Amino acid sequence: MSADEAGGSAPEPAGSAGSGEGPDRPAPAEPTGVDLARVALRAARQRARERGVPERRGNARRAGVRSGARPGGRDPLPLGAALDRLTAERGWEMPLAVGGVWGRWPDVVGPEIGRHCLPERYDEEERVLTVRCDSTAWATQLRLLAPQLVARLNAAAGQGSVRLLRVLGPGGPP
Repeated sequence: MSADEAGGSAPEPAGSAGSGEGPDRPAPAEPTGVDLARVALRAARQRARERGVPERRGNARRAGVRSGARPGGRDPLPLGAALDRLTAERGWEMPLAVGGVWGRWPDVVGPEIGRHCLPERYDEEERVLTVRCDSTAWATQLRLLAPQLVARLNAAAGQGSVRLLRVLGPGGPP
């Protein structure tokens, strides 16, 4: 029985028609298209290995930067949750809390004080709230009430948000 009859094939000698070169078949042309891209990729990977850059396998989807069935960091958020995340990332909790107190100033300090004294500025680093009064009598009264007002402000804006209340009269510097 011959090799062809047994289901196998006999090896072809080098230079025969089946090897891709020889008298019957011309030599292959320069690589083009996908083959050229593969050659360039192989060369780039080799240069990266020579520089010591670790090899990455796979693409961004396999690396965990994709959205799936479970919640992730790229999923859309409700507006309130997005604002909460933004204020936490930027460290704006304290200024926003004190700003919220400004919006409801008469409710926090009382309607009588709210009519005669208004918050002017807040120093976040020093945690000092500056308040301007419309008369020197109210400025004196507010200085006497400062410890109680600081306690009320901290209850409304968060503990430790206001350390000191600076009271200015009507003729004080702006």
